[in-house]
Amino acid sequence: MNTYEFSLVLSGVDKNTPNLEDTLFEAGCDDGLICTYNDTVYIDFMREANSYKEAVLSAIKNIESSPLNAKVVSVDAGDLVGVSDIAQLSDISKKTISAYKDGKRGPGEFPNPIYRLKNTNPLWRWSDVATWLADNGKINIELAQHALVTDAFNKALTQRNSNSVVKELASELTEACAM
Repeated sequence: MNTYEFSLVLSGVDKNTPNLEDTLFEAGCDDGLICTYNDTVYIDFMREANSYKEAVLSAIKNIESSPLNAKVVSVDAGDLVGVSDIAQLSDISKKTISAYKDGKRGPGEFPNPIYRLKNTNPLWRWSDVATWLADNGKINIELAQHALVTDAFNKALTQRNSNSVVKELASELTEACAM
């Protein structure tokens, strides 16, 4: 068994929820540290499991099976990242990451940012960058695999928590693109 570190962001609870810590502990989250950012609750886990996927899935099950009515809304392990985040997650200097993205170092074809392109701080999908870094021998492939699993979890959680307007729009996009 390995130990995996990740954070889960919750909805349906806040820092004033009665017995939050005790209830989550009793639900099996004794390996997590409950934290808050304003009123948002998230849990930093260090969970032992056979795989990263198994660790995250078991933590989600523990949280959502508790009587709190809490829902996991995302796995916060660097889904959308800027240059500083990439440097921190990959343990590569910010200067080197900037050189990769600018094509001044490495083999080229660094992933394109997907958000805030008009801004001086664009955002990349961490799974795209981690895959590129792993493919080019800059990080351990396991880190890239974790990024891909995190991306998949977040897509599934987003879809699961979507309202009817989002589901209808997704259907319309599928139909429009099939033409």
